[in-house]
Amino acid sequence: MGETHQSKTKGYTLIGTAFEKLVNIMAKLRSPEGCPWDREQTHKSLKPYLIEEAYEVLETIEEEDADGLKEELGDLLLQVIFHAQLAKEEGQFTILDVLKSINEKLINRHPHVFGQVQINTADEQRIHWENLKKEERKSSCLDGVPKQLPALLRANRIQQKASTVGFDWEEKDQVWDKVKEEIEELSTAFASKDEKTIEEEFGDLLFSLVNLSRFIRVNPEDALNGAIDKFMDRFQKLEKSMEEDGQNLKDASLEEMDKIWNRIKNEDR
Repeated sequence: MGETHQSKTKGYTLIGTAFEKLVNIMAKLRSPEGCPWDREQTHKSLKPYLIEEAYEVLETIEEEDADGLKEELGDLLLQVIFHAQLAKEEGQFTILDVLKSINEKLINRHPHVFGQVQINTADEQRIHWENLKKEERKSSCLDGVPKQLPALLRANRIQQKASTVGFDWEEKDQVWDKVKEEIEELSTAFASKDEKTIEEEFGDLLFSLVNLSRFIRVNPEDALNGAIDKFMDRFQKLEKSMEEDGQNLKDASLEEMDKIWNRIKNEDR
């Protein structure tokens, strides 16, 4: 056990040293002797980079690219360090405060691990987590979902939060009936030609489909991205097929394109 403890202690020391080095590099970049670009940045100017780095992490996960994930996690971590450095310069907080905050939060929200509370399933933990967050905020159980999230993800998280207080369907068949109801309402709105109503009913249909996705355990964002990728792949095959036949896509009729599309679709199956 002594060797294990010693090994862990050495590992923590290496991590701490590397982390401190990154913090110092960032401070140097922001110093008067540092990089002009880094010195110009603000919390707001860095917003697109934070989002971009997060999505690049997701892409490496989707591609199961371990080396890429390692690199992109570093780029994402840099954004955290950058924002903490800006806050330190403004006298708001430091990276140490960030670490203390997340450590305390994780311990408080996992009393079944660090305390005496009994939690046996992931669903029980999710409900417990949301209840704790509500107690911390003392406000709506729907708080804490960023408006900047992609709409499908935001809808999913809002529905998950509502479900923790029992506001949810009991069976997936009920959700499917709701989807069909929303399709009918959209059809009625479409017939009315009222653009505002059409948009509202279309949104309701999407929201109900996200609800269905929870019950059939499908990530709506992943499912839509998969459909987009599939469409792109088939469309590019369509372009290539027509090019090989000496045809111009712009001059082809929809019937001609549809025939090739169906062939490609069948080949994919």
